[in-house]
Amino acid sequence: MYIYNVTMNIEESIQGQWLSWMKEVHIPEMLETGKFTKAIMSQVLVEEEMGGVTYSIQYTTDSKETLQKYYAEDAERLRKKVMELFAGKFVAFRTELAIISEH
Repeated sequence: MYIYNVTMNIEESIQGQWLSWMKEVHIPEMLETGKFTKAIMSQVLVEEEMGGVTYSIQYTTDSKETLQKYYAEDAERLRKKVMELFAGKFVAFRTELAIISEH
C-alpha cells in the first residue's frame, strides 16, 4: 500500500472556501479516478511562520504503479483546477509514502 500525501498551506482569507471545495469537489474527483481507495484530510496543528493554515490530505492507493498511472492520466488536469481557483493563495508539496505495517 502507498499513500500519496499533499500538504497545503492556505491563506486564512480563503480557508473556508478552499475547505468546502476540497471536501465537496476535489477529494471526490480524486477518488473518482479509481486510483485511490480512500482519502483522509487532517489539519496540521502547528503555527507556521508564514501564517496561513496547513492541511494534509492523504490518498491511499494499492501500488506505486497505480500512483504512476494517476500522475500520467489525471494529475495535470486536477492540479490545474486548484490553480485556476486558488492561484497565489497556497503553497503545496507532495510526498509518497510506503506503508510498512498497520497495527
